[in-house]
Amino acid sequence: MWPRMTLTRINSPPGSRAQYPPIVGRRRAMAPGMAARLSGVTASMDEQASEAENGWEHFPHGADIGVRGNGASREAAFEQAALALTAVVTDPARVAAREQVAISCTAPDEELLLVEWLNAIVFEMATRKMLFGRYLVRLDGNRLEAEAWGEPIDRARHRPAAEVKGATLTALKVARGPAGGWLAQCVVDV
Repeated sequence: MWPRMTLTRINSPPGSRAQYPPIVGRRRAMAPGMAARLSGVTASMDEQASEAENGWEHFPHGADIGVRGNGASREAAFEQAALALTAVVTDPARVAAREQVAISCTAPDEELLLVEWLNAIVFEMATRKMLFGRYLVRLDGNRLEAEAWGEPIDRARHRPAAEVKGATLTALKVARGPAGGWLAQCVVDV
């Protein structure tokens, strides 16, 4: 079972609290190595957050790990999926919002857009040697414009558990649920 937690944004730009609702995440304690991180993990539909509630979670998949974002809007679901991606590496609450990075991408459909979005974050993490703990996504059809806030990696404070190589098409889904909320998920290669 994954305990619910509310993450507090650090160093948010002025006026941002009204724009960004609290992040509700699900995670288990970080353990060294991915095998230890995935042992005993189950994520049944009953355990998932209400689809209209903003939140993120991981789901197991062989040697890799799934990232899932739930949100009241498609944008919120994409933001939460990005937080789940960060949580594969470290606890997002440990990442200070010190630097802003603009990210944009396009794709032929919303599912491939999720993969492009997550891979753009992986690229920015790798090339800038940064982690991101807060995201703002704007969608216009199949075009995404976003800001990611984060800081350079501090191995002692962030204690990275894994390196994400990229988002995959496995278990890829972006869909509106019956209650009106959105789900955005895929498996990431670690």
